[in-house]
Amino acid sequence: MDTCDALIVGGGPAGSSCAWKLRQQGMAVTVLDKALFPRNKVCAGWITPAVVQALQLDTEAYARERVLQPITAFRTGLIDGGEVETRYQSTVSFGIRRCEFDDYLLQRSGARMRLGETLNSLEKRGSQWLVNDAITTPLIIGAGGHFCPVARFLGAKPGAAEPAVAAKEIEFEMDPAQVADCRVRADTPELYFCRDLKGYGWCFRKGNYLNIGLGREGNQGLSEQLKDFCDFLRQRGRIPGNIPDKFHGHAYLLYGHSGRKLLDDGVLLVGDAAGLAYPESGEGIRPAVESGLIAAAAVAEAGEDYRRQRLQVYANRLRARFGPEAAPAGDMIPGFLRNILAGALLSSRWFTRRVVLDRWFLHAHHPGLQ
Repeated sequence: MDTCDALIVGGGPAGSSCAWKLRQQGMAVTVLDKALFPRNKVCAGWITPAVVQALQLDTEAYARERVLQPITAFRTGLIDGGEVETRYQSTVSFGIRRCEFDDYLLQRSGARMRLGETLNSLEKRGSQWLVNDAITTPLIIGAGGHFCPVARFLGAKPGAAEPAVAAKEIEFEMDPAQVADCRVRADTPELYFCRDLKGYGWCFRKGNYLNIGLGREGNQGLSEQLKDFCDFLRQRGRIPGNIPDKFHGHAYLLYGHSGRKLLDDGVLLVGDAAGLAYPESGEGIRPAVESGLIAAAAVAEAGEDYRRQRLQVYANRLRARFGPEAAPAGDMIPGFLRNILAGALLSSRWFTRRVVLDRWFLHAHHPGLQ
């Protein structure tokens, strides 16, 4: 029988960040994940300086063996509409490949690992959990993404009543001919919004790797809209004509739209398992990392007393960090009005820079986690 002070289910940025901090506090931590690392992860893949700061990431050391693409500009607009280019005087984000980034964080965490193992059973016995009839622990941390089995244990019903965002994307290494035919600059990700402002597509180059995808609320017609988006990119001459066609899908919940139960006696959720993606951009890496670190601090303060009342401080701090759980104001704007506003707002250089980029995507107004 394996024993640990905390079992984290999911080895992505939320789980590995939490494990890293718990290990610094002297706890014996095991990470369980059904995948073997490094593994492919569907994600546009960029991190802001706030994430670099929170993780104490040595960017020079990281970039020696992995992709770390500085971002100094964005090209934005409407699909089939006009475009605006916004440039910054310094690096405002970094492009990463999730297969590299997630593996690096997990290995750095210092946790014991049970990879390639699915969570099959979870049973409470007094103050201890029995997991897969093989692991005992007083604390379970669910970090397994939107479909996390720990979230299901707490009552989540993915794909049922939850208003999830659905996305499809692909990341591939371009051959020399594709590189020559790609007009997307590596330092300038391109973001193109749907006219109803309920989703957007992106095209992001990281060296010779190209990431293309589209996400929006609900999954009805997603494949058709993705095809139209790729046709739009080709017509504008942004991407090669012969990109792979095996796009991969995933889903996530926006903060304030989730309603998931975050914790109970001896258990809590972090990252996408908790439904923490930023409502405006859908970014999940920063909320994942910060929630993992906030959870680790709450666990340390609990002093091995993991009753719900003691862990409630975690939920309180999430609300203090990310704000009240209210739907974005855009949800209350009639569809026809959003269509009219979209073109006017996204053609404004001031609105694009100060609101769309600085606030929605970069969260430059939100100080790093201390």
